[in-house]
Amino acid sequence: MKKRRVSGFDLVGYIVLTVMMLLVVLPLLWLLASSFKSDADVIKWPPKFFPEQWVALQYQYVVKTIPVLKMLGNTIAFAGGVTVISLVVDSMAAYAFSRMQFRGRKVLFGIILLTMMIPFQVIMIPLYLEEFSLKILNTYAGLILPRAASAYGIYMLTSFFTGIPKSLDEAARIDGMKEWQIYTRIITPLAKPALVTLGIYHFMNNWNDLLYPMMLTSSSDMRTLSAGLAILVGTNSIKFGPTLAATVISIAPLLILFLFGQRFFMEGIATSGMKE
Repeated sequence: MKKRRVSGFDLVGYIVLTVMMLLVVLPLLWLLASSFKSDADVIKWPPKFFPEQWVALQYQYVVKTIPVLKMLGNTIAFAGGVTVISLVVDSMAAYAFSRMQFRGRKVLFGIILLTMMIPFQVIMIPLYLEEFSLKILNTYAGLILPRAASAYGIYMLTSFFTGIPKSLDEAARIDGMKEWQIYTRIITPLAKPALVTLGIYHFMNNWNDLLYPMMLTSSSDMRTLSAGLAILVGTNSIKFGPTLAATVISIAPLLILFLFGQRFFMEGIATSGMKE
């Protein structure tokens, strides 16, 4: 078997990709190694990549200072609940917009797209007042319900569903299937890459959100990890070591999620045209 010669262009491409990989991976490795440093090693100059002595003092401080396990559970419940509910609602709305014909469909879809242009800061106060009136502030319902549907998710899945041949729907109807059966047995399985991609997007977006959960929660028992990290950053000083340890705890689930779902994530980007 004849080996393909590596051209100069390919070599430059490999070098660029290697540099980009190092730019992404090295900060994560530095973060992980620094979280096991002592306070003196963290602020030592010139800095060293690996600690002189590996210690778990920073993690112990984080666990004692803030209810990190409770906050981790709150974050999982919040981000996971929003992801599951939003995937169901977004996919059902996308199915209606892409496979069904009804009066006002284009107008309604256009209105949904327009909501993507409204910054969250514009609806902060009305949302807070509404939740106060409904008495759901500082609850899981107050965190999850306002994000039970996503305009971006509806738009993305509508674009993906539109690319699925409608002949499948017609064949299913001939076999006696109803709309719900077509949605659950045909469209949803075919849209698995897009659903996984959108699920990762929703989960990461809500996991990392700071302003939204901080505004709608008032007690430490309902705070998420992002809000908990803010406690470690004071007005006059920053506890660098504990902040690094808490950051590792915060991003570890996201890295694990992406590693397991990257194949579907990349496939979903390629097939649906997802853009940041």
